[in-house]
Amino acid sequence: MRSLTRDLLAGGALDVAHTDGAPTLPVTILQVGDGNFLRGFVDWMVDVANGQGLTKAGVAIAQPLDQGIAALLKAQDNLYTVLLRGIENGREVESRRVVSCVTDALNPYADWQRMLGYATSPALRFFVSNTTEAGIADREEPYTPGACQTSFPAKVAALLYARYQALGGTAGSGLVFLPCELIEANGTNLKRIVLAHAKRWGLEAGFAAWVERHNHFLNTLVDRIVPGYPKDEAAALSAKWGYEDKLAVAAEPFHVWVIEGPAELAEELPLHKAGLNVVWTDDLQPYRTRKVRILNGAHTASALAAYCAGLDTVKAMMDDATVAAYLNRVMFEEIVPYVPLPEAERQDYARTIMERFGNPYIRHELISITLNSVSKWQVRVLPSLKDAVARNGEAPAGLSFSLAALLRFYRGTAAGGAYTGTRDAGAYPISDNAEVIAAMSAAWAANAGDTKALVKAVLSDVRLWKEDLTAIPGLAVRVADSLAAIEAKGMKAAMAGLVAG
Repeated sequence: MRSLTRDLLAGGALDVAHTDGAPTLPVTILQVGDGNFLRGFVDWMVDVANGQGLTKAGVAIAQPLDQGIAALLKAQDNLYTVLLRGIENGREVESRRVVSCVTDALNPYADWQRMLGYATSPALRFFVSNTTEAGIADREEPYTPGACQTSFPAKVAALLYARYQALGGTAGSGLVFLPCELIEANGTNLKRIVLAHAKRWGLEAGFAAWVERHNHFLNTLVDRIVPGYPKDEAAALSAKWGYEDKLAVAAEPFHVWVIEGPAELAEELPLHKAGLNVVWTDDLQPYRTRKVRILNGAHTASALAAYCAGLDTVKAMMDDATVAAYLNRVMFEEIVPYVPLPEAERQDYARTIMERFGNPYIRHELISITLNSVSKWQVRVLPSLKDAVARNGEAPAGLSFSLAALLRFYRGTAAGGAYTGTRDAGAYPISDNAEVIAAMSAAWAANAGDTKALVKAVLSDVRLWKEDLTAIPGLAVRVADSLAAIEAKGMKAAMAGLVAG
């Protein structure tokens, strides 16, 4: 089977959407992150815009860790396929594109000088990143100008300082940062930590002033499910396409990138003019609220219950009549009415989310959604529940049930440094921080035979929720009743009773 190369692509032998001429593009975007998401989201967008002549942007990808795929990318001439499959307006859709805007891939731990070369290039304008939610963190470390820094913000501080020295700290030499890490105020936090490193390292005041005045650290919100390499279909897809691509990325068609920044910067990277769902705004918060409450909130409110009911994927959850009915109730009666957006907009978005959940091409494991569920429930579900209480005077039944399901999911056994729960299908790992695990383990050990006492102990634990949830009218009673039903009848039967009632 032929490997994917630029010569093969340019020769016209492949029937696939692509953009020609990419090897000659100047690197205007430096990207820290070589994972599936950025390659199937940002780089795909840049390639689409390049293909329409709206941009002439080359991307240099740097691994965020010493282990990565830079060598694999270079072996394929920095090419890879993005396969989009899903449901739109009730119909299955599919498209495929070979992304060719990536002109280089490197390991900064092994080749810091080449990384510095891109960072100090006058042609560079944008800096994109996705180093996971833990990447934008303030970790003290010494300044090592001859070698790669350890943490991501420290890398940024060192690269910016090199740029400041090389280009003289001029107004036009500043960069635009577009962090895609899934934390609130990602750009604001990255800037804060970069300046903290500059201060600790004793860098001159002029550098900090240049960072403040002439570099843009924009807050962004990203949304696309990107499962990544379709390994189970790799052989069949290669035969169908006529070439082998070891770095192919499968993703859903839906995408949105919301960027909080000035309109003039949008004109420098006009992805929104390429038919892409890129929104430049002066207020990111409404979009964040919509995503966190409707998409993430629905996930968290249903995933633990569905998993304890014996299901393994989001698609299986949507195919199960009982769980789907529960999710529909929670989504359209207890979440959507309290999102502070126009009715048509929030309803349309919710319907889109339900289509995405049912995408037959996405295998989204429920167990992966359960990671750190206590903090997720607090951020994603509790605000909707509180709004419902403010309007109706008591906690809503479905979201209260989701908290009972969470408590049931966290009933586990600690052994060998692991905390493990059980369901009918067998054991499963419970993954959260040590304080949460300790609190849940202690509460279940002390109150396993007393549902009301268990609920009171957990809901009143301010360390878990940052407040006493027993103060919310009706919540403790509803959670205790739901948990008692789960314990007596099983998760699926308890859920069916809630939906029927």
